[in-house]
Amino acid sequence: MKAVAYQQCHAISHKDALIDIEMPEPVAKDRDIVVKIEAVSVNPVDTKIRRSVAPEQGQHKVLGWDAAGVVVGVGKQVSLFSVGDKVWYAGAIDRQGSNAEYHAVDERIVSKMPESLSFTEAAALPLTSITAWEILFDRLRIGQNESATILVIGAAGGVGSILIQLIKQLTQLTVVATASRAETQQWVRSLGADHVINHHQPLSRELAAIDIEQVDYVVSLTNTDQHIDEINQLIKPQGKFAVIDDPGVLDVMPFKRKSVSIHWELMFTRSLFQTDDMIEQHYLLQKVAKLIDQGKIKTTLNQSFGAINASNLMRAHQLIESGQSKGKIVLTGFEN
Repeated sequence: MKAVAYQQCHAISHKDALIDIEMPEPVAKDRDIVVKIEAVSVNPVDTKIRRSVAPEQGQHKVLGWDAAGVVVGVGKQVSLFSVGDKVWYAGAIDRQGSNAEYHAVDERIVSKMPESLSFTEAAALPLTSITAWEILFDRLRIGQNESATILVIGAAGGVGSILIQLIKQLTQLTVVATASRAETQQWVRSLGADHVINHHQPLSRELAAIDIEQVDYVVSLTNTDQHIDEINQLIKPQGKFAVIDDPGVLDVMPFKRKSVSIHWELMFTRSLFQTDDMIEQHYLLQKVAKLIDQGKIKTTLNQSFGAINASNLMRAHQLIESGQSKGKIVLTGFEN
């Protein structure tokens, strides 16, 4: 089967940063299903792994943690899916990724995709939906009828784009989103943000300009280390602070005085450690699919980059690394 992989960690400008290869098709074992991949999207994690995690000598590593496709094989212990089901999922970071014609994945982190979306539209959503859902309801434990204010830093990216929608559909929170360019500010407003501020300016000053002194929740999706002092200033005593990126240093001591709780979110934790509640990702993807089919949430697809191949994936990695992307980048199908 065709796949896109790498053998050595390179800058995306290197000609072999990603390469087209042929590799054996996976076999469905135990609780695995095998999916014929129809579309994939690209996330910041793809670029981070490519830059920093080298495969074993002589081996290839396949990236890709967002996919939509059709089930073509099931393991002996599979009970949730049948051959022919259309599914979406984000996969597991300790296994080969979905940038391949066929992909094996544990059924517990997969659900049937929304009936109202195409494969291309659906592939934009799984990883970011899982991340956003877990931030809100597993980490911050936000109540459905809670009246509070949440600040989302870096809101125009993939996670922020679905996070805003989930907040507006499933909670009563007031959303303050950060975005720095006119087009990204308009993007987050279109998704439901109540207020938009510029994260290139001091956040506390930007909040004061819209008559908000402090917020109950902060979700930092990017450049956390650049905003940490401002976050400490603007979060309320006993507030909650969620982080998903990789700050070089995260000094939590300044938050002690306010008794602020810090919450890490990594959507791969459940699959990485085979937790007892791993199947919760199956259920939450079902819930998101239902919201989409009800017309309450829309795809965060922003750009389609053509077929799934090394050249197009390298373009997607370049755009994500530039920090100028909004929403999600999707690639569809393999060329014959």
